[in-house]
Amino acid sequence: FVFRLTVAKQQDHFFQAAYLEERDAWVRDIKKAIHRIDGGQRFARKSTRKSIRLPETINLSALYLSMKDPEKGIKELKLEKDKRVFNHCFTGTSVIDWLVSSSSIRNRKEGLLLASSLLSEGYLQPAGDTSKAAAEGLSDTPFLDLSDAYYYFPDSGFFCEGYSSDDDVVLKEEFRGTIVKQGCLLKQ
Repeated sequence: FVFRLTVAKQQDHFFQAAYLEERDAWVRDIKKAIHRIDGGQRFARKSTRKSIRLPETINLSALYLSMKDPEKGIKELKLEKDKRVFNHCFTGTSVIDWLVSSSSIRNRKEGLLLASSLLSEGYLQPAGDTSKAAAEGLSDTPFLDLSDAYYYFPDSGFFCEGYSSDDDVVLKEEFRGTIVKQGCLLKQ
């Protein structure tokens, strides 16, 4: 799950993701940033709180920890769609249901707003074509309140069986050299 990024100074940087979906998400996001910069547009990440106008009382980090609670949080499932098995994920509907039942929101419309914020800030990740298309702006909202839109927690151990990415082809190459700095990538 390694990909290489070559910068203008002809320096190669290698990044290793924990699993295929994470690697593909990073490659897709880096390509978007490069495309914007090459097109002459400024690339600056806007805060979700400002763009969606979340109330200051909402703490996304605390909400995320509540969602991950093994007893009272969202249950991670093994779901199947289009001959692919998604492990450690959940549906968009289950996220909204959980937000309503935990009294975090008053209605499903507010739930979509809050779930979209969690998605934009990297607390949730899209899994599967339906949720990925919405997250990339091909829907009215980045988060979908649907039973066939799958999502996962970034640190859940999510993986998909029967998946092959045709969009992002990463060439196999023997990696040589010394590791200059080693660590983890967090999408924030």
